[in-house]
Amino acid sequence: MKLLVTGGAGFIGSNFVRIYLARRPDCHIINIDKLTYAGNLENLRDVEGESRYRFVRGDICDRAAVDAVMPGVDAVVNFAAETHVDRSIGDPSGFLRTDVFGVHVLLESARAHGVGRFVQISTDEVYGPAPGEAFREDAPLAPRNPYSASKAGGELLARSYFTTYGFPVVVTRGANTVGPNQYPEKVLPLFTTNAIEDQPLPLYGDGLQERDYTHVADHCDGVALALEEGEPGGVYNVGAGNHMRNVDLARLILAELGKPDSLIRHVRDREGHDPRYAIDSSRIRALGWKPRYDARAAVLDAVRWYAAHPEWWRRIKSGEFREYYERQYRERLRDAGT
Repeated sequence: MKLLVTGGAGFIGSNFVRIYLARRPDCHIINIDKLTYAGNLENLRDVEGESRYRFVRGDICDRAAVDAVMPGVDAVVNFAAETHVDRSIGDPSGFLRTDVFGVHVLLESARAHGVGRFVQISTDEVYGPAPGEAFREDAPLAPRNPYSASKAGGELLARSYFTTYGFPVVVTRGANTVGPNQYPEKVLPLFTTNAIEDQPLPLYGDGLQERDYTHVADHCDGVALALEEGEPGGVYNVGAGNHMRNVDLARLILAELGKPDSLIRHVRDREGHDPRYAIDSSRIRALGWKPRYDARAAVLDAVRWYAAHPEWWRRIKSGEFREYYERQYRERLRDAGT
């Protein structure tokens, strides 16, 4: 099997590459990644010498670059995306380009080359907030920020290729994912690395927003199952049901690191911040998926990884990240008295 993984130098993509190479010894993986700020080849140092793995630097919006790696590919798994809600609020244009137009380029190339399966990685955020019961896959989409809207647009385009052309597309909608190698703009690595350095944890609003914190290994297992056994044209939620409030996440991180709760700073909330996400993953469970991590175990495994790998995140936080952090939190922290 020859598999094209896009965005494979990012957080979930790099974990998927490692997991799938171990899962399928008959599989060869081509990883195409633009290496934006969140793409990091250090995430894949342990597979660099693997004969079944090849990295190609390229942009999924570049048809020539995509066509160059598509011949002979049996399946595509598209992790490539702009993913951070805060950045999408400040500048939506890059999200539309990658998350919608990039999907179009991949679909056109894959269809032209006779690819047998296309897995589009989406997010639970396309449903919008879930005040009551968890959303099933047939629930209407109601994204409320530019990131989730761009992801909804990309997956709807992908699904249209199944309806219109009979192209074998499968969509997965993942919950909030945590684990090793996550860029520290996201809440868990941000709070963990700030706490290690005795810096404040900027908690949006009252911190009562609730998320399903699913471990990246569990998420990747769900994607692998959808790739291998998912129904063409089907959509599969992938969430462990590990619901936790953000303030409780912050307290758990601080307790694990032996740091005081006084590091928590309640700052001005994010614009349009969804209070709760919840998805029903019974459809992927029916294929045999079963998460290995509960909420506490998923969070603590990730926290311990960042505590054990300061050299990985300290280099990141000293570069482009520092400018972003200042833009995003300086005024909020000042207003909070920090």
